[in-house]
Amino acid sequence: MNETASLNPEEIHEEVYAMGRQARTAAHALANLHADQKNVILRAMAGELRVQSRQILAANARDLEEGGKNGLTGAMLDRLRLDESRLESVAGGVEQVAELSDPVGEILDERERPNGIRIQQIRVPIGVIGIIYESRPNVTSDAAVLCLKSGNATILRGGSEAIHSNRAIAAALQEGGEKKGLPPHSIQLIPFADRESVKEMASMDRYLDLIIPRGGKGLIETVVSLARMPVIKHYDGICHVFIDEAADLKMGRRIALDAKTQKPSVCNALETLLVHEAVAEKFLPAVAEDLEARKVELRGCPQVQAILGGRVAAADEEDWDTEYLDYILAVKVVDSVADAVTHINRHGSQHTDCIVTSDEENAERFLREVDSACVFHNVSTRFSDGEEFGFGAEIGISTDKLHARGPMALRELTSYQYRVRGAGQVKDPLP
Repeated sequence: MNETASLNPEEIHEEVYAMGRQARTAAHALANLHADQKNVILRAMAGELRVQSRQILAANARDLEEGGKNGLTGAMLDRLRLDESRLESVAGGVEQVAELSDPVGEILDERERPNGIRIQQIRVPIGVIGIIYESRPNVTSDAAVLCLKSGNATILRGGSEAIHSNRAIAAALQEGGEKKGLPPHSIQLIPFADRESVKEMASMDRYLDLIIPRGGKGLIETVVSLARMPVIKHYDGICHVFIDEAADLKMGRRIALDAKTQKPSVCNALETLLVHEAVAEKFLPAVAEDLEARKVELRGCPQVQAILGGRVAAADEEDWDTEYLDYILAVKVVDSVADAVTHINRHGSQHTDCIVTSDEENAERFLREVDSACVFHNVSTRFSDGEEFGFGAEIGISTDKLHARGPMALRELTSYQYRVRGAGQVKDPLP
């Protein structure tokens, strides 16, 4: 393995493509593992993370030191930081995946044709999955173990800021798993941070069946523009809550406050609050008080400004299209459910949007017409999450429409295969 510096494009190409060939071989072997074998491997991986905790934390300390020298913000350093408690949480997460139901082998459909041919539609692994991500080293473990549980080999490419942590975690997972039968090269991490490696991954459709970018919009757009294989995207989380004229306003305040402030730095946090004009004068002063107590900066349309006065800054068009991931909230008054839906479909990111209302007809219209992966009625957007949906761990929230949409868990990391059995049937029998 090379260190982080000074590889030429030819060397990067050779290393990444060698990893692709190895991953393809591993994927064929992984397809033969049954659920109990995979669970034994996963528990061994968790154990190895604990055994190698000193090495992993030392690698993380090196990343933190370099990150401080390179000017990473306090928030970025906190996302990067591992300690004994956080590492134990990572190991515990691996054990939780071992407890989840294995989707591979599930019979999705089964039928017998009049000619006696028996057809089964069976859930199978995708094969080799490439995952490109930034910042948090726990993603290395999350992505690797979810791919393993669903029978896939994986090639990981993390960000440069966590390169030493990612290497140590990936090595522990592979080494621990191999002690209990994990095929070699099932989990591979690209060991250098050159941007050229992203281009090489995106080009090797012979070996990668799917690529999943997790990170900022720029990363995702780069991968989409380069990829020669399917990409599952996790775009911005520009999430909305709409307070309908028939809303329980106390419920609306609780949901808006929770959706915005429970954890503002995540993709399912509220970014734009829409309020029906019939309740705006009563609702806005109360919710503004709630939000101001949590130090949320409000940016409003002219009607919001007229009601709240100097308590709110003027919103511009850019605010409706911004994922703040911070204590900032755009607020707009609308005149109907239709107006709210139009705004969301124009400015949203097809992630998660909510209506608060006691009018079932309005709720159903909103759920039917908003074109997002997750649409909620009287529920905080913070529940847009694989674990909250009962799926267990997730690899992200897909804003795509094909193959996977919404929280991506084990089932979404599989495909299906038709298995057809007969007794010598032919299409055109000889006379």
